[in-house]
Amino acid sequence: MGEGQEGGKGQRPYTLSKLKRSSFINTPTGTLYIIATPIGNLADISSRAIATLNTVDAIAAEDTRHSLRLLQHFNITTPLFALHEHNERDSAVRIIERLQAGQSLAIISDAGTPLISDPGYHVVKAAHAADINVCPIPGPCALIMALSVAGLPTDRFIFEGFLSAKSTARQLQLQALAKEPRTIVLYEAPHRIIDLLVDLITLFGPTREMVIARELSKTFETIKTGTTASIHDWVLSDKNQQKGEFVVLIKGFENEQATISDEVLKILDILVAEKLPLKQAVSLCAKITDHSKNKLYQLALQRYHHE
Repeated sequence: MGEGQEGGKGQRPYTLSKLKRSSFINTPTGTLYIIATPIGNLADISSRAIATLNTVDAIAAEDTRHSLRLLQHFNITTPLFALHEHNERDSAVRIIERLQAGQSLAIISDAGTPLISDPGYHVVKAAHAADINVCPIPGPCALIMALSVAGLPTDRFIFEGFLSAKSTARQLQLQALAKEPRTIVLYEAPHRIIDLLVDLITLFGPTREMVIARELSKTFETIKTGTTASIHDWVLSDKNQQKGEFVVLIKGFENEQATISDEVLKILDILVAEKLPLKQAVSLCAKITDHSKNKLYQLALQRYHHE
C-alpha cells in the first residue's frame, strides 16, 4: 500500500536515543534484510528494526522522501536509495552485485511489511537465486492486523491485495471469489471504496458478513462489522469513513442449502412459486420455520437468482 502512512497526530514519539550500532545486532555482511516499519503509530517499530537500519550499508526505500522522515525521527543516518515498481527489475542487478561484494542492505516500503502489495519481490527472488541470505525483520502488517480483530474465521483465508481499478475487471475478479469458502482479505483506496462495496452487494449479496478496518494504528482507526449492505450504507452516509486506507474482509461463502432441511426448502419453493416478492417469501418462510431470515435470504438469492 504501502500498507498505510507513517506518523499519526497526537502520538508520543518512541525513541531509543542511547542506541549504539552494536547494541542489538551483529550484522553479517552480504545479507538482505526485509524490514517492516510502522503503518501509523511510530511506537510499533521494533528495537531490532532500528538496530538493523542503523547497521546496514544502505536502505532501499519505496519513496525515499517519505522514508527519510521515519529515519530522521529515529536518528538513523544510513544512506537511502529508491526501489519502487518502476525501477525494481533494473535495480535488482545492482543490489545483488552490492550484496555479493559483501555489503548488507535493507528493503523497506512506505509502511508495513515489504512485498505485501509493495515492491521487493524481484530483488528477493534474485537474492535467493544468487544464494544470498535473506533475513526478515518482522513488524506491522495491515493484513494480519485486520484479520486479528475482524471476528471472522482466521484458520483459512485468502489475500487478494488491491483488485483492479477498472470496474469490469474488478467485477470479474470478485465474481471468481463469490463462492470462495475462505475469509477474503482485500486492500482498497479511499476513492474506490464505495464502488467496491456496491460490487460486493451485487456479486456477494446484501447479507454477506464483512468487516472494514480503516486507518489501522492511526488516530482515526476504525473497525466496523456488518453486512455488505449495512457497511455500504454506513460508509456512504459519512464522508469521514471514506478517507484513509482500507483493509476489507469478507466472510467466506457458506452453502446454506446444505444446512437447511428439505422441508424448509419445499416451503420456500412454494412461496416463491406463488410469485411473492422474494423478500416477502423469505420473511414468511422464516416465520413459519423459525429459521434465520438473513440466512434464508442469502439462500434464496443463490437458489433463484443465480441458477
